[in-house]
Amino acid sequence: MVDYLELTALAWFLVCWIGYTEYSRRKANDRPCLSNTLDLYREDWMRGMLRRDNRIPDASVVGNLERNGAFFASSCLLILAGIITALGYTQEVMEVFSTLPFGNLPSRAIWELRMVVLLMVFIYAFFKFTWSMRMYNFVAVLIGSAPLPEDTKVSPAAREAFAQSAARVCNLAGDAFNLGLRSYYYAMAVVTWFIHPVAFIAGSTLVVIVLYRREFRSNALEALRGGKVFEEPAGKSDAASKSNS
Repeated sequence: MVDYLELTALAWFLVCWIGYTEYSRRKANDRPCLSNTLDLYREDWMRGMLRRDNRIPDASVVGNLERNGAFFASSCLLILAGIITALGYTQEVMEVFSTLPFGNLPSRAIWELRMVVLLMVFIYAFFKFTWSMRMYNFVAVLIGSAPLPEDTKVSPAAREAFAQSAARVCNLAGDAFNLGLRSYYYAMAVVTWFIHPVAFIAGSTLVVIVLYRREFRSNALEALRGGKVFEEPAGKSDAASKSNS
């Protein structure tokens, strides 16, 4: 028999994950957020790197960022190993869970579906973290091949193009890491599914609210925006002056 509440909870989870990912991507085009603010800082970083003879600090920063991805990727492998092991002992795990006062014990098929969904979340996170690591490796190569300040054969336009290209790769690495980190939040929502489908719906909604507040309304965003002078587009200022006249 089909359990429509379980399927509804799973569908709502997918709507929250895919919907918020698309929403945040589109919203970042016209509204300040952590993602596009850090993009601007990375551009400044790459321009500053081109003005330095010593790039050791820049390589060190990239190495630290790459190690962060490696830590989470390794954690994903350990978690995946635990989930696969638990799948092999489904009956025993269900019997233990049935003794808990808050547990809602479903059929074996639904239980295994929950485990598989949790498995897929961490597989997705693993691929995002490893892709982030590889792109930070690309950034390290770009820093190593960056023209030196005294190299007069490289024009200012070529230096700016190089800085923008390196910043773009660094931004992509940061975005991949961010998507991997979000997966951990969504995994917490999947954990609530083992309590009850309604708790899963509430957990998925709560995760989206937390992600939105941290991305678009956090104190960290305010501090980052306050540390940089942002140029207002000419069209926007012109429109404002016309509306005031």
